Amino acid sequence: MSFFKSLVLAIVATLFITYVLGVGLLEVFDVDIYLDEEVVEPLKAISFSALVVVCIVLAAVAIVFTVFGTLIFVGLMVFGAIALGAIGVFWPIILVAAVIWLICRDKPQTRYS
Repeated sequence: MSFFKSLVLAIVATLFITYVLGVGLLEVFDVDIYLDEEVVEPLKAISFSALVVVCIVLAAVAIVFTVFGTLIFVGLMVFGAIALGAIGVFWPIILVAAVIWLICRDKPQTRYS
């Protein structure tokens, strides 16, 4: 399954579960949310609470990606520096080995009928 298809399915499932469980919870516990002495519709109340939760989750994801992203970036930079340093030190040996391999390799034989 492609990433985009998985993302769309996850979003639809999240919206469905949020709506069903949110409305069910509001009805089971008989909760009414008021805004300026007016009852807020259940869907708007769920939407507001879901929006707050999404903002909190996005902040947590940003923090996690920042920390782990920095660690992964530093690790890749260290690995790249070691690899490029090794190539810089051993490039004459690598060049000679490549030339010897090109000269001495088994050449495919062609058959002519």
